Amino acid sequence: MKRGNIQEVNTMTDERDGRTYRTVKIGSQVWMAENLSFTIDNAIGCCYENDEKYKEYGRLYDWVEAMSIAPEGWHLPTKEEWQTLFDLVEIDSSSNKIDGSTAGKYLKAKAGWNDYLGQSGNGTDEFGFSALPGGGGFSDGSFLDVGYYGNWWSASEGNSDYAYCHFMDYNDAVKWYSSNKSSLYSVRCVKDKS
Repeated sequence: MKRGNIQEVNTMTDERDGRTYRTVKIGSQVWMAENLSFTIDNAIGCCYENDEKYKEYGRLYDWVEAMSIAPEGWHLPTKEEWQTLFDLVEIDSSSNKIDGSTAGKYLKAKAGWNDYLGQSGNGTDEFGFSALPGGGGFSDGSFLDVGYYGNWWSASEGNSDYAYCHFMDYNDAVKWYSSNKSSLYSVRCVKDKS
């Protein structure tokens, strides 16, 4: 496994609440290596099932919140920025680009993913990205799939009601889909280019 595109592991502090996040530079992008957990008086975002016992997975945000929640100097990545990451991971991991089919394996954390049908859901975390499966929430108050699926917003809109997000699952796949902006998903931020 080549690891030539990991250039720097560091931390950043969100000045709004003093929380420190791990960061990782992969290729030319600097990513948070944790799901965002910022809130203002519990009025923005929520933990899975509104229960702090799931705080290790970060908070879940609707798309409008996700678009404005990044710390200064960071932003919600576009679909293209996410795809750059997936393509780089695929190429660096196997010399053949496999269309995102195994990027999840190399980006998922080594622990925190549930087993499914006897198969471990954990990844190898070769790039230090440490993706965790925060599941998702919906406007009717329901929540699904913590521990089994990770869903992350992108800044790219499908139309006025939908925006693009991607998910990783226990099978190591990374897949894109368009979701209603009222859905609640995890947020990873990427650093603004200077």
